[in-house]
Amino acid sequence: MSEASKHPYAITLDVGSSLANKTGSWRTERPVYLDRMPPCNDACPAGENVQEWLALAEDGDYEAAWRQIMADNPFPAVMGRVCYRPCETACNRATLDQPVGINSVERFLGDEAITQGWSVTIDAPPSGRSMLVIGAGPSGLSAAYHLALRGHRVTVRDDSPQAGGMMRYGIPSYRLPRDVVDAEIQRIVDQGVRLELSTPVTDLDAALGEFDAVFLAVGAHIGRRADIPAGDSARIVDAVSLLADLEKGEEPLLGRRVAVYGGGNTAMDVARTARRLGASDAVVVYRRTRERMPAHDIEVHEALDEGVRMRWLSTIVYAGDDRVLIERMRLDETGFPQPTGEFEELDADSVVLALGQQADLALVRGLPDATIADGVVQVDGRMMTGHAGLFAGGDMVRGERTVTVAVGHGKRAARNIDAWLSGATYEHAERPELASYDRLNTWYYADAPATLRPQLDVARRISSFDEVTGGLTAENALFEARRCMSCGNCLECDNCFGMCPDNAIIKLGPGQGYEIDLDFCKGCGLCAAECPSGAITMLRGRF
Repeated sequence: MSEASKHPYAITLDVGSSLANKTGSWRTERPVYLDRMPPCNDACPAGENVQEWLALAEDGDYEAAWRQIMADNPFPAVMGRVCYRPCETACNRATLDQPVGINSVERFLGDEAITQGWSVTIDAPPSGRSMLVIGAGPSGLSAAYHLALRGHRVTVRDDSPQAGGMMRYGIPSYRLPRDVVDAEIQRIVDQGVRLELSTPVTDLDAALGEFDAVFLAVGAHIGRRADIPAGDSARIVDAVSLLADLEKGEEPLLGRRVAVYGGGNTAMDVARTARRLGASDAVVVYRRTRERMPAHDIEVHEALDEGVRMRWLSTIVYAGDDRVLIERMRLDETGFPQPTGEFEELDADSVVLALGQQADLALVRGLPDATIADGVVQVDGRMMTGHAGLFAGGDMVRGERTVTVAVGHGKRAARNIDAWLSGATYEHAERPELASYDRLNTWYYADAPATLRPQLDVARRISSFDEVTGGLTAENALFEARRCMSCGNCLECDNCFGMCPDNAIIKLGPGQGYEIDLDFCKGCGLCAAECPSGAITMLRGRF
């Protein structure tokens, strides 16, 4: 074999020969490798780099994957149980078959970290600055965690006897076991965060004078009430107090027939809790239709599985000692419920009001420069109130009230507090273009339906507070991670290298990606068309 025949045709030509024209001179477009924003990352309220930690899990490096999550979120085991999975809703894989079980893999990694005793070390030198976080819920603890990572001294004060906020006092244990909450909180305490429980803060001015900055994350622990006419012996309780009392060991006396008034996730939690407390009939009364119900689908489905009944387009107009009077509603052209004058009695020993929660804003009322509007504290883009050095997040500010959103608020506040202390402004990196489904070449991905997590049978579910949904095995977690299509980012599959008719793609080595030899690239666009993850785009121009 001659020396020339050992090499691809395009590189055997001698410079200066008649056949050595650099075909790149014909080009009117050129391919460019780029990193687009994966939809899962874009949708995560906690700002996790989902695609990155899935890639690490795909390689079987579970600890590295967990540490990548911990860069943004200190509660992977909690989040893997209670997050409502906006990442999976946005996942491009859902169009192909089913979304990647991101939440399931996150839970596996979080549980593995607890089992293995993985911890996070603080590399930043002590800053000499001290912070106070008021509220030991997901937002406050997230802020404390991220502030501690930046070398600040952090004290968290809460008036409850145990930390966790609504993770402990608002989410039933059959969804979130308390040993999981305890383990992930303890990891934050082990970083040096000082936790002062049963310690209400009553003087915000004094706190602002004692600490360099204060983060308010009190949470929404006050249940909204409704003016329902009731008989003298009618039993009406609010959902927030019921769930909190249950956590404190005070079992409520609801009776055998329970009516839950409301349509959110808390209403589902209370109805399912009532079944576990012995109610033979738990019915949710909601004045709109299922399509307009704020409760997430997974909550409604699990409640229905457990025998909870739903009365759509209904409202309670009177509560007696053993029954309630409900009125049938209809939706007008704007979707607002209107009374019909049609009434019906419903047997009920008690009524639980699950009409939403409010944050306790007593601390900030009357504070100069702090503004309250529509039941929340007003903050700027830095999450700082009008009062310098006073930041707020979680349920105290406008936004969806979920654990994931609260954790994201805590991280965002910590970054801004850290910058403010040094006289700077935190600048978030510019968000790249979204990697939408139409940019992918899904022909290369075989159908691989998601792995379902195991669940307790219904009979056992309604007779105990055991955790309903189980976790993945290591094998299943690996499978789920490998279902990720790496949307918008190069996965080094070598498709471009193998498809290029001009041998213009140069491999740079594992983890380094590729380079394009523009001397020979004709700009045909085949590499971009055949890229499975949509990580190549074509730009006009030769250079």
